[in-house]
Amino acid sequence: MNPSSAQNPYYGSVTMGTASPETLQLSLDDAIQRGIQANLAITQARIQQQQSDAQRLESLNSLLPSLTAEASTGEHQYNLATFGFNAGILSQIAPLFPGVNFANFNTIVKVDVTTADAALNWTALDLAAYTRYRSAKESLRAAYYNTQSSRGLVVLNVGNQYLQTLADQSQIDSAEMLLRADDVLLKQAAAEHEAGTAARLDELRARVQYQTQQQKVIAAQNAFEKDKILLKREIGVPVEQAIQLTDTSPYADLEQMSIEDARHLAYQSRQDYEGMQRQVRAAQLSRSAARYERLPTLTASGNYGVTGLTHGLYHGTFVAMGELQLPLFKEAQFRGDADVAQAQQSDTMNRLGDLKQQIDQQLRDSMLDLNSSQALVRVSQQNVDLATRVLSDANDRFAAGVDDNLPVVQAQATLSQAQSQLISDTLTYNQSKLGLARNLGIVDTQYKTYLHGK
Repeated sequence: MNPSSAQNPYYGSVTMGTASPETLQLSLDDAIQRGIQANLAITQARIQQQQSDAQRLESLNSLLPSLTAEASTGEHQYNLATFGFNAGILSQIAPLFPGVNFANFNTIVKVDVTTADAALNWTALDLAAYTRYRSAKESLRAAYYNTQSSRGLVVLNVGNQYLQTLADQSQIDSAEMLLRADDVLLKQAAAEHEAGTAARLDELRARVQYQTQQQKVIAAQNAFEKDKILLKREIGVPVEQAIQLTDTSPYADLEQMSIEDARHLAYQSRQDYEGMQRQVRAAQLSRSAARYERLPTLTASGNYGVTGLTHGLYHGTFVAMGELQLPLFKEAQFRGDADVAQAQQSDTMNRLGDLKQQIDQQLRDSMLDLNSSQALVRVSQQNVDLATRVLSDANDRFAAGVDDNLPVVQAQATLSQAQSQLISDTLTYNQSKLGLARNLGIVDTQYKTYLHGK
């Protein structure tokens, strides 16, 4: 059963473009670049990185000053009588203003007033908020390295699937070549049987061998088509798009390195290790921020504006103030925040320690796989050479009439198995090299070197 993106997003992708009637010529480099652009796992990692950046901006916003401005203008109507300006009051103050006729004084007045104001608020000192911002920056860096780590896994998965599909094509070519040889053997056995120089058993044996090889060709073609579908799913190519792989199965010996050198390179290059270190740093800063919550905070605020009659005389208004806040009655919250931050720090430290052990294990496993698969390839190559010689000898004996075709059929089966095993062992060796490059953290930049030895 083919793997599904429901269980592993590295087997899925965001489809890019539509299918075209032309066959898409696809090299390994093309497949990897398409996978990096469209693979579902790396797309999700980029989204998580964007979310981390958004959280960083939210943390930064609490440290920045806020400036607000507002302005208004409007006509206001006032009833002066409600403020005590009745007829009795006016008669009492009339002698003070001999030139004013208060008899016609209207207590209902209208004024057009305009105001404008700008206010500034700034948290001048909040060590806890500043430390949380630093923690968010470390979390963003961790998300970046996680995205880069996903990139390496995409290269590994796409590379492995491309190599698997190439191996399927090689299996088809090998099976079809043997099928053609079996067809020749069948025709020869049938002709000799009709001529009376060979038993019917030879013809039946050759026919069984031919039909068995037909089954192998059909099975190889089916596996090839299914693996092409999976490859297209991983790199965002429409499933109905016809593709042709332009590369061939590479083979090159890889120079061995010591476990110490491999571990040193992995600690320098592995993005998941760097990302975990950033997560540890972020957790440490979060714990420090929880401690700093007990410290006082200093805020500054002020505003300046003008107010007055529209088109008349404006007067300035302003306020400037500072505020020192002491959190005296939040001890339960502070202890809870500190305990949560300490638990998160302990968890990240434990995961970092486990990752170091995991890296060591992965490197050792990769080196064992590499050594064993390289040895298997060499043995398989020798077996193919031997099986080819055996088949040639059997054909010569059968053609000379020294023997029947049973040794030829047996030699054909042996050669078919040897060639299939060589293809499988070569695939395993190439995938082991990619696996080692991934565990070293350099697969996305040096996969060509590890596959082609250049």
